Amino acid sequence: MKTSLLLPLLLAVSLNAADAPKPKPAAYLTEAEARAAGPDYDLQGEYADAGLGAQVIALGDSKFRLVLHTGGLPGAGWDKSAKAEVEGALDGAKAVFKGGEGKPSGEVAGGLLSGKDAAGKAFKLIKVFRQSPTLLAKPPAGAKVLFDGSSADAWQNGKLDDRKLLRCGTKSKDTIESGTLHIEFFLPFKPLGRGQDRGNSGVYLQDRYEVQVLDSFGLKGENNECGGIYSKHRPAVNMCLPALTWQTYDIELVSAQFDAAGMKTKDATLTVKHNGVLIHDKAPVNSSTTAAGLKEGPTPGPIQLQDHGNPIFYRNIWWLPAK
Repeated sequence: MKTSLLLPLLLAVSLNAADAPKPKPAAYLTEAEARAAGPDYDLQGEYADAGLGAQVIALGDSKFRLVLHTGGLPGAGWDKSAKAEVEGALDGAKAVFKGGEGKPSGEVAGGLLSGKDAAGKAFKLIKVFRQSPTLLAKPPAGAKVLFDGSSADAWQNGKLDDRKLLRCGTKSKDTIESGTLHIEFFLPFKPLGRGQDRGNSGVYLQDRYEVQVLDSFGLKGENNECGGIYSKHRPAVNMCLPALTWQTYDIELVSAQFDAAGMKTKDATLTVKHNGVLIHDKAPVNSSTTAAGLKEGPTPGPIQLQDHGNPIFYRNIWWLPAK
């Protein structure tokens, strides 16, 4: 083949390779799948002892982040002082954080995190596994069960997986006004996911007001991260637990009020507990939180479990109307 013909062919191959879509980061739904992919899942998690808490975050590609909290873990002793963070990497079966320049250092393996804090004080922390105190909460008298694992009949195009869990991407057939929602959600382990691609969904009250669902374990806790009232309010504390852990929202909605002419006279408010910890207390919401739901108005709306391209699952959903 002549060189003049070969060069255009090589150029075409190069352009096609550059234009090829990158594969999506893997999302693991079971501990067995996550462990089969490497040691990241078992190294990730929460570590604690008296007066100190740590979160080790798996970032994929053998990378990790260590976040230290003075006083204990978020919602369990942390005094809300500045967190100390340091990047680390896999070294054999360990995650190693070299620190330096006023940053903590240490290594984690076998359920133990040992190292030195930013001031050079030695610590040893044991891996802990927290559960929400409202996990599997039974519906009180007067509540309507929207999903108990038996069927998805209460949901528009609701889909169950083999575990009898409700997949995201559905809306309740019933509409709601003021009341309290209990819902439990399960995030995939997606270490290479970043930002809004790391296990993204959302719980919409009246299809208007979104409480974000996202794998924000160990992150800052912004209004577009787990527990945030999307685009409006950041949570008082980031209570997101590690992926593949069942988590809970208990959300009280007080609907917006409108006069006879349809003009709003009072904003809606949301009170939210994430894994049993109060993260929003009567937070005012002055409009719909995103364009993905209904505009504000005097009529009730459904509950939406947003599908944002990630396999998020829900269970034990019930609604208690306000008296």
